[in-house]
Amino acid sequence: MSNTSFFAILIGGLLVNNFVLSQFLGICPFLGVSKKLNSAVGMSVAVIFVMLMATAATHPIYTYLLLPNDLAYLQTIVFILIIAALVQLVEIVLRRFIPPLYNALGIYLPLITTNCAVLGVTILNIDSGYTFVQSLVNALGAGLGFLLAMVMFAGVRERLESAEIPESLKGLPITLVAASIVSVSFLGFQGLFGL
Repeated sequence: MSNTSFFAILIGGLLVNNFVLSQFLGICPFLGVSKKLNSAVGMSVAVIFVMLMATAATHPIYTYLLLPNDLAYLQTIVFILIIAALVQLVEIVLRRFIPPLYNALGIYLPLITTNCAVLGVTILNIDSGYTFVQSLVNALGAGLGFLLAMVMFAGVRERLESAEIPESLKGLPITLVAASIVSVSFLGFQGLFGL
């Protein structure tokens, strides 16, 4: 069981071990939905919700059902099924109550099911030996880190639209260069709190 403080876990997920910029998980929505700030924030809120709910569901299932019955090897399959159900719930709610956001997210909303950042946070919580509350704090930190990365990159991409870019770098090349520079900026947080 980990004795790491809640603050250190939260900052770790937000800055030090940022799933997108430090661990390179969740890159598909990071590159695909970050063109506009509104859709980036909407996607991030959906990911935060799914991360928190997936953690709240998977941690007890692993601890009280899979582990005691020697079924821990099924963790990935069970976690993906739980995440898929939660994404379906988010999709139904967005389609019903916020259709413009649902349309803006497009194909990327169902892809949260296979977003490795969501699955990664649930597995990392188990592997780190976090308690239930520590797992929720880590999921919140990871989700907020995802939001931070998306908002930062949406700002960078909006500025790139008005910048003079050489023809050979337009499109995906300049997007990847910008993403790598934003990612490098997070290297300064390595070693913070010994995480």
